[in-house]
Amino acid sequence: MTKYFLTALILCVGLNAFAQAEDGEEIEDNRRSNYFETYIEITKPIDSIVVFKSKRELICFNQQKKIKKYIISLGIEPVGKKQFEGDLKTPEGLYFINNRDTISSYHTNLAISYPSIEDSTFAALQNKRAGGEIKIHGFPNKHLKNQEQHFLNTDWTVGCIAVSDMEVDELYKVVVENCPILILP
Repeated sequence: MTKYFLTALILCVGLNAFAQAEDGEEIEDNRRSNYFETYIEITKPIDSIVVFKSKRELICFNQQKKIKKYIISLGIEPVGKKQFEGDLKTPEGLYFINNRDTISSYHTNLAISYPSIEDSTFAALQNKRAGGEIKIHGFPNKHLKNQEQHFLNTDWTVGCIAVSDMEVDELYKVVVENCPILILP
């Protein structure tokens, strides 16, 4: 019974993306169209993560085997590598998940070790700051439920990687300490 319910639910979610609005206009295609991994349960620890910014995908691995893919949102200026505080870009390069917190302005979060020494040095040579506080996080606290679809389908952060609250809760439980995260363009 559960298997059939999940299959039906997944089909409804996928088909809903192609539905038409009440006024007859077609609903804008979204990032989560044909995304069926939401309901895959993670049973193993995540020991590495790869982010493909251009595809808006975060892929989790256990011992080099893909476990799950998440659709993500990025900084408001998604193209290019974060270099300075306030540039609204998401970093690129190899970092680590170096902290986690349930006390956050954006639900729960996993901290990314940005800036590296190289990031800070580059910014300092330009007489600027590299910035910091880059996280994988959920929706803003006190958001309205009807805002979630917008958050899921646009780049809205100031440089962080965002997923749904449910997804960040899942990651919070399974990502190992000092997990490497490779963020690619």
